[in-house]
Amino acid sequence: MARTGELTGRILTPDGFANGRIHWRNGIIEGVEKVAGVEGAYVLPGFVDLHCHGGGCADVMEGGEASRIVARTHAASGTTSFLATTMTAPVPDIEMALAAVERVRLAPGRGEAAVLGVHLEGPFISPERLGAQPANAIAADVDLMRRFLGLAAIKVVTIAAEVDPDGTFIRFLDGEGIRVQLGHSLADYDAAARAFRCGCRSVTHLFNAMSPLQHRAPGIVGAAFAHLDYAELIPDLLHVHPGAIRAALRAIPNVYAVTDATLATGMPDGAHTFGARTVFKCDNGVRLADGTLAGSSLTMLQAFRNFVTLGLSIEESSRRTSTIAADYIGALDRGRLASGAVADMVVIDENLSLIDTFVGGRPVRG
Repeated sequence: MARTGELTGRILTPDGFANGRIHWRNGIIEGVEKVAGVEGAYVLPGFVDLHCHGGGCADVMEGGEASRIVARTHAASGTTSFLATTMTAPVPDIEMALAAVERVRLAPGRGEAAVLGVHLEGPFISPERLGAQPANAIAADVDLMRRFLGLAAIKVVTIAAEVDPDGTFIRFLDGEGIRVQLGHSLADYDAAARAFRCGCRSVTHLFNAMSPLQHRAPGIVGAAFAHLDYAELIPDLLHVHPGAIRAALRAIPNVYAVTDATLATGMPDGAHTFGARTVFKCDNGVRLADGTLAGSSLTMLQAFRNFVTLGLSIEESSRRTSTIAADYIGALDRGRLASGAVADMVVIDENLSLIDTFVGGRPVRG
């Protein structure tokens, strides 16, 4: 099907909603035409997910075509672009996964969300704050990182401050144009603030797997509140209490949603193999046998709905599930319905149910 077409409805442009038509040619938006009397469904920028491990019983770390299965699974619920996210593992396993993601990124298929690159979550994290990740954490290593960069388009790296105490690794990554995030770390406030000064721009799943905010020990959360403009957060209402989400929205200007989705996303309840571990999906939660949260089964569509439930407008909820994330990684042709942008769109009805997703102007359901 041609990547040229138009949609009518309530179109969310960078200047707000406009009733009318959006036109695109060869997968690129040409413009939005206001038309009196046109209403209909909401047409929003496609969802952008910067932290996604899996879906559809596939995990990025499996290599092969796993990232393609993940891309199809999440496109079915409105995600139009994402970062395939690795996890802490032996170095050869990470290298295999990176090479596989890059092959999928360079050869996108019909009905798939675009793979914008990789979020490297580990192995440069604290062995004391693994969360659900395997015990393969290592110290920051610039030479190893150069090897990783030769294998895939890495856009985001999660690091623990304690594995890079002088900030050399963070400064290297920042100099390469890679977004560095603090996460899976027990760093105190001062260490976190130093990491931010060295070029760390965000935190990974704010509140989770990091030192908490206490009034005499502010931790990473307190440092993020005090210093950051960006932070990713999992708004599944399990990882973070609604009150903490509201606090973060007031403290950090550009909080954006991520799913931290695992292979259990889109799958029935029950046991699933996640990396070297077995996880258990029940309703909206994914946990280890001991009850530890092990990623999520969240979709960006549900993240968007949850923001609306918390009282955010449709426009603001869209911004925090699309535009902010795209801006953060410098993907300025994504996350907005404007001339020259990629025609990535989600169409939803008044009840916030998904009607269709368009990736590069092509309908996912068509």
